[in-house]
Amino acid sequence: MNTDFLLMNWNGNCNEPAKVRGFRNQFVVREFESGLLYRYGKFQVRLPSGRHVRWGFGYALALVDLRKQTFPVAGQEVLSADNVGLKVSVAVTVQMAEPLKAMHEVQDWRAHLYSTVQIALRGLVASQPVEALLIQRLELGKQLLAAVRPEAEKIGVTVQATEVKDVMFPGDLKKAFAEVLRAKQEGQAALERARGESAALRNLANAARLMESNPALQNLRLIQSISTAGNTLVMGLPTGFVPLKAGQAKRSDSTEKGTGAE
Repeated sequence: MNTDFLLMNWNGNCNEPAKVRGFRNQFVVREFESGLLYRYGKFQVRLPSGRHVRWGFGYALALVDLRKQTFPVAGQEVLSADNVGLKVSVAVTVQMAEPLKAMHEVQDWRAHLYSTVQIALRGLVASQPVEALLIQRLELGKQLLAAVRPEAEKIGVTVQATEVKDVMFPGDLKKAFAEVLRAKQEGQAALERARGESAALRNLANAARLMESNPALQNLRLIQSISTAGNTLVMGLPTGFVPLKAGQAKRSDSTEKGTGAE
């Protein structure tokens, strides 16, 4: 019997190898996979990528994906150090380092790693208050990576990154945090306005002291204001001053001359 066997179980969620029935068995391992060959339940050899042929009965092959994989750890209800209920979701990036260990140490390495991340996340969140979790959100991912990586290496998996995706609060707590944030922003804006007004008053006081100590600056400032285009100059005149027209001025001169001639 001739059996051409191409396994398509690289997305499987268990470590159970696929069995093959036939005397001539052909296996195809793709470039990004590693094949673990068993016969009658006993491990034989690790097959590299390519085409492989085996003669006999009782063969089974497990394909392990060697590419990087990212899987989410769904949000779970966790109590912080100050007894606030949170839901924290995490994204974990892993890569298979030792396929044989991952197949033989645990029944399902994905489920085992998922539980490990959940337990470590619960411990980290429970040891910190809410404000610290918000401020040190990036640090939480690094701490989680340090806690999970040694346990994952025991089953032949390398955890390359753990990132905190979402931190979800109860509705009333969200409202309280929004009000605190708004109050902080309003206080910061009022402080900046007060600083600006203080700086402006300080500059005016300095200018007044300079003009008081040096009166020539006042004249220079007046000339500068007059010479600026678009300004309107208003001059004060003494009370009782009546401007004369040009004709009235000539008649006044002629009358004075006639009186003198007489």
